[in-house]
Amino acid sequence: MMRSRIKIQSVLFLGSFLMGACGPRAHIPPRPPQPENLPGTLGATDPLARLARSLAPVLFLQRDEYFPLERVVAIVHPARKLIAYHLLWRDDVHGSWIPFTVPTDEELVWVGYDSTNAPTDLWAFWHGSILHTPWKDRGGVAIDVQWGKHGSLPRGVVESDLPSIKKLNDFYALHYLGIWDMWLGKLTRPGPGCFCHGYGRYREFVEPLLLADRIDVVARTEDPKAILLSVFGRPYSRKRAWP
Repeated sequence: MMRSRIKIQSVLFLGSFLMGACGPRAHIPPRPPQPENLPGTLGATDPLARLARSLAPVLFLQRDEYFPLERVVAIVHPARKLIAYHLLWRDDVHGSWIPFTVPTDEELVWVGYDSTNAPTDLWAFWHGSILHTPWKDRGGVAIDVQWGKHGSLPRGVVESDLPSIKKLNDFYALHYLGIWDMWLGKLTRPGPGCFCHGYGRYREFVEPLLLADRIDVVARTEDPKAILLSVFGRPYSRKRAWP
């Protein structure tokens, strides 16, 4: 009986290891040496490119964030006063060992502006939901970035206003149930094994990252797919382009 149990445990471990070893790897292409040569892109001196950089949010990261921000693409809508900021993170904490999953993490923030080029509205992608916050007369745009999963929160958002089962304390609690998943992910790439601190620290966003300094490409188009494929590589998440 004991031998049978050991054998079953060994098979389960081997299966988990092989599944993890078969997980996808990120293949992010080099930064375009001349991004203005990509279709629809704008040169650094173009007024819309300057506007996109001036309205780019400041990201505030949780201090224990493990995965780096690899690429940033700003897309100016040709008909609406709206700019999309596509953020490509190296990975997130869950699911990286699953075969055929997307090996990077694309997140999105949208900034609306008025005739004076001042920000008026902020939209942010939050785990399948789009959060909207009026931003008129609030100054520079700021986003809090969730640890590990990189959901984007307008800075100062009331946490109780977040969608049901998508609140920060929900994700903090659920991450403990997914620790086994995080450890399987370490078989395919370096990553954290847990968030090994309390909830108070989980919701502290204290490390600023100036997005304006990190933008790789600015383009004016309604359909950014071709540009994102060139800059983000294949595959990427292909989340909705506009709110």
